[in-house]
Amino acid sequence: MSFSLEISDKITSARTGILTTGRGQIETPVFMPIGTYGAVKTLSPAELKTAGASVILGNTYHLYLRPGLEVIRAASGLHDFMAWDGPILTDSGGFQVFSLAKLRRISCEGVVFTSGLDGSEHEMTPERAMEIQLILGSDIMMAFDECPPGDASVSEVEKAVERTSRWAEQCARFLKGDEHFDPERRHFFPIIQGGVNESLRKRSTEELIPFVKSGVAVGGLAVGEEKEAMFDTLGLMDGLLPEDKARYLMGVGKPADLVRAVASGMDMFDCVIPTRNARNGQTFTWNGRINLRNQRFKEDLAPLDESCTCYACHTFSRAYLHHLFNLNEMLGLRMATLHNITFYLALMEKIRAEIRASTFDSWSRDFMERYGGAS
Repeated sequence: MSFSLEISDKITSARTGILTTGRGQIETPVFMPIGTYGAVKTLSPAELKTAGASVILGNTYHLYLRPGLEVIRAASGLHDFMAWDGPILTDSGGFQVFSLAKLRRISCEGVVFTSGLDGSEHEMTPERAMEIQLILGSDIMMAFDECPPGDASVSEVEKAVERTSRWAEQCARFLKGDEHFDPERRHFFPIIQGGVNESLRKRSTEELIPFVKSGVAVGGLAVGEEKEAMFDTLGLMDGLLPEDKARYLMGVGKPADLVRAVASGMDMFDCVIPTRNARNGQTFTWNGRINLRNQRFKEDLAPLDESCTCYACHTFSRAYLHHLFNLNEMLGLRMATLHNITFYLALMEKIRAEIRASTFDSWSRDFMERYGGAS
């Protein structure tokens, strides 16, 4: 149960490594498809494997509400329940502190949520977040944290940093005393907060470093702040974080964002963009973005991306996929999602290859140019 740094780029801060878990090794940089409720939308575990996924992400809070812990416990954990035998990372539910702002109350002890399903109240504490993740059988467990919005005041961000540090200590203490937590099989990542405030980021890092064993997450970014402010913060974090630990940038992002974040020293990523955008008809290719709903694809019999290995690109034309989206046919959503996930995972594989070949800097500049510098 460790992270092994392999190769560091000589020009940028890009690196390759291996995160070892009880269910297999994860090569980094890595993108983790999001399966909030125990499923990556529209795709089966077999399709995810074929696309190249080595680890997926689930959400503690949402799985706690549906299907509920008793169902997952009876199924012997989330892996068996969803038929996924690879590693699973579970977010602790702390992001819901941010995303469910109108449905929660924060205190030093934790957060009380009002369920959007039936109006019932549920309390999430650091200890409860760890207990739920143990029941889920998570391979990479995230500390319970508070993620303030990008427009939060300095005092609000400071309070979030204080709570996040306190809660991380409570999480670590709970796991240390729990017989079901095996540090030889499971990882625990604290989450650094601080918004785009340099002093608060430094403070959060200093307070959480004692809890970093194999990896650490950078949270509180891509939540409404300016894009350049986010990357300035990543540059700061690159200099603050230990080099021999995995670095997980939460909630980022679009293809160009991923390439740029890798250059800033980040190793692990997750985002809803490849699945959510696919359901709206937007797909990502090696030459930029394509919106399959556009009329110009009505008679385009070329594959979505000639260099892609996915089933959709080997089987269907752009015209056919355009036709499916016009009809709101589920197959169109599935094929666009399969393609986007395959592209994201292939992008990570390409990044690793370029780092190993010492050509990442020039390749990344070319990639950014092909994407028009857009993210």
